[in-house]
Amino acid sequence: MLWSPSKEFISQSNLVRYQQWLKEKKQLHFNDYHSLWQWSVDNIEAFWESIWQYFDVIHDGSYTHVVQGSMPHCRWFEGTSLNYAEHIFRKANTQHPAIIFKNEAEPIQEIYWDSLTAQTASLQQYLKAHNVVAGDRVAAYLPGCPEATIAFLATNALGAVWSSCSPDFGTNAVIDRFAQIEPKILIATDSYQYNGKMFDKQEVIQELIKSLPSLEQVIIVSSKDIVPVSAKPIALWKEVTANKTAKLEFERVPFAHPIWILYSSGTTGLPKAITHSHGGILLEQLKYGTFHNDFKPGERCFWYTTTGWMMWNYIHGSLLAGATMVLYDGSPAYPTLNILWQFTQDAGIHHFGTSAGFILANIKGGTHPAKDFNLSSLRSISSTGSTLPPEGFDWVYKEIKHDLWLASMSGGTDVCSAFVGGMPTLPVYSGEIQCRALGCRLEAFDEDGKSLSRQVGEMVITKPMPSMPVYFWNDPDYKRYAESYFEMYPGVWRHGDWTEITEHNGVIIYGRSDATLNRAGVRIGTSEIYRAVDKVREVKDSLIICIEKKDGEFWMPLFVVMQENVELTADIKKKINTTIRSDYSPRHVPDEIIAVSDIPYTISGKKTETPVKKILMGKDPKQVVNAGALKNPESMDFFIRLNQNKN
Repeated sequence: MLWSPSKEFISQSNLVRYQQWLKEKKQLHFNDYHSLWQWSVDNIEAFWESIWQYFDVIHDGSYTHVVQGSMPHCRWFEGTSLNYAEHIFRKANTQHPAIIFKNEAEPIQEIYWDSLTAQTASLQQYLKAHNVVAGDRVAAYLPGCPEATIAFLATNALGAVWSSCSPDFGTNAVIDRFAQIEPKILIATDSYQYNGKMFDKQEVIQELIKSLPSLEQVIIVSSKDIVPVSAKPIALWKEVTANKTAKLEFERVPFAHPIWILYSSGTTGLPKAITHSHGGILLEQLKYGTFHNDFKPGERCFWYTTTGWMMWNYIHGSLLAGATMVLYDGSPAYPTLNILWQFTQDAGIHHFGTSAGFILANIKGGTHPAKDFNLSSLRSISSTGSTLPPEGFDWVYKEIKHDLWLASMSGGTDVCSAFVGGMPTLPVYSGEIQCRALGCRLEAFDEDGKSLSRQVGEMVITKPMPSMPVYFWNDPDYKRYAESYFEMYPGVWRHGDWTEITEHNGVIIYGRSDATLNRAGVRIGTSEIYRAVDKVREVKDSLIICIEKKDGEFWMPLFVVMQENVELTADIKKKINTTIRSDYSPRHVPDEIIAVSDIPYTISGKKTETPVKKILMGKDPKQVVNAGALKNPESMDFFIRLNQNKN
């Protein structure tokens, strides 16, 4: 145990207030979190109705059933209409900013609610004047700046459907996504800064205009006052948000009406256009942000993300709690790895959200945030994106704060939230996620569909959640949807991770089950290898795969990126193997260690083991990897050459 909440910390949590409400209004009393969780998943209708009532959801119409049907064809709160943005603006006040923002080049900005409301209303009126109505798609090619939030809220208030890509996406990757949804409006930036460099995106905008015939209007976010020549009508952001007399209006839409379209990584084909609902996302964000993140009015909630990662959509839920949303646009390592800790100090951040990769980079980079900065405002750190190993937990408590709530979490673009994560009333154990989320019946299944306890199995969700996708865009018969989640266990959502429910009712994630290292019948989680290799300071990054050969033999190579000015020597190979063997077993030791210049990552920052494995099995690279979905597509060249030389 690394941390345990004080009685005061527990008593002041949002969850305790909810439990008191359940006791007073529903005559329900729970002795601990797990008994509350058990009730929430045994009685999903009663639980989600309590969320609806507790948060006083603004709506028209009425419902006779909370949920009807079975996965993936569930219908929630049918008969009601609502609007997500309306619930955000009902929290508007003059006491604190709505948004705090910083980028690499400019000082901290504070956007107050009156300004946010005025700009959102002005843009909404402009969209209405250009015939944007409920159901139309508005696509954004923007960094994580206030303009993106304003554009989303104006779109959402109209009942139109939002979709965004970050400007670090390649042109083809953006087209692969937006062409599927046929947007009526494109809002784009003509440049952005990252790692101290400016990137001009004017040519990309022109390519998007040519490739998206559905576009009727383009809005450019630019520091210049020049409208570029274009085949489509173009307006400047400054102009469309300058109307001071516009009034913000909210179009209430059916509960299942699309709120936004997110995308799978698309590494092996066309990205799946994952469509979520207004009502499902509203309820999930109210529940998760309030109870599991413990966001409170006036607190400053930060997540390092881009508009191309679901965490950008997710952090907007902090506004539903009456908190201030904090955004940073730029590299987390420029000019040094301390930039976000400096930002935490200067912005007075209470909740700091990041990725496991960032924490591990700090370990290797030798940063000392507590020593170098005043982090007295900070009361929680959340980590997601990949598995946070025990070493990451230990570093947080050693180098950031002894009395800090560390909330590791795991979920996905699929639900735009977390299945498992933090809980302010529970202790933190090294290497463990604290709990399964309320209303999420997550289990570990064996191959026969039997539930496991304290054993590693397939992560499954056995009861529906409102934030599961309503459908995939352009998938009317639910074929891609069913193939994605329901092929292995009919009627049960298989997420594709190895997981274990611990003796504390916590959760450990062992990596993607489709990237499992199956060595002579022994299944090895990739996260175990990475955890061991991360201890070797000479290694900057790594990737492991295991190839099953026709003769029953196996080849398990480990690819490593060395730190700058470090070569992979026999001694370092021995150090890597010894560390892996010592931490796990001889079966975990790779057959070969190979130095590479780079490891392939998706645009959203996840390692791509499966395409590498398929290439080294002789598959056609064009068939197994979509270069436009990778942050660094040139990294695949090494593996293509390796396979050619091997054959």
